[in-house]
Amino acid sequence: MRHTKGSLFLLPSPITDQASGAISSEVIQILHRLDYFIVEKARTARRFISATKPERPIEVLKISEMPRKMADKKVIREQLQPLLEGHDVGILSEAGLPAIADPGNVYVAEAHDMGIRVVPVSGPSSILMALIGSGLEGQRFMFHGYLSAKREELEKQLPQLERQADRDDATQIWIEAPYRNHQVMDAAAKMLSGKRKFCIAAGLGGESGFVETKSIADWVKQGWPDIHKVPTVFLIR
Repeated sequence: MRHTKGSLFLLPSPITDQASGAISSEVIQILHRLDYFIVEKARTARRFISATKPERPIEVLKISEMPRKMADKKVIREQLQPLLEGHDVGILSEAGLPAIADPGNVYVAEAHDMGIRVVPVSGPSSILMALIGSGLEGQRFMFHGYLSAKREELEKQLPQLERQADRDDATQIWIEAPYRNHQVMDAAAKMLSGKRKFCIAAGLGGESGFVETKSIADWVKQGWPDIHKVPTVFLIR
């Protein structure tokens, strides 16, 4: 009987279907030796794991999905129980690194409370890829997750980020549901200074992905890119 606690591995996954090569051999080796996984969506996780060609059938793996209500500590503790029984467990995000703009951090916090060893494993992050490709301030930055889906609130939030960028001399970063990208760009053109640096990092990891930084005035003059339904990170400085 195993008595020592297992380790919780925070494993990266591809940020696009075309970016599977960005996953290191270290990650794949860990994937192939784990029996337990906690994931956002089981279907996506199984497809990713299968693509790494594990020796064992995917059906033998114990894959559980995160609950819709992350405040349900009972479910979270039950999913982490194998760690107390000596089994290692992996957490997989839908894309990129767990616990950044996804609910994985709740599991990490619980693991710390339970005295579980947490092992972050490096991999692609669209947020950091956007930042390093933007040419904007990389020593001071703040990530805001998702801004409001309501146009009126979004138009109030953007000037607040503009003031924060100036006050803190820091790059401001956020993401949006891909079908609302054009709403963000329209609001930026309306609410931000024409001199404001505005970066669009769209489809990162894919063949048609790009990172471009221009002033708002130049974006308006050139015309906004057609990135409807394309995963995008926005940055201003």
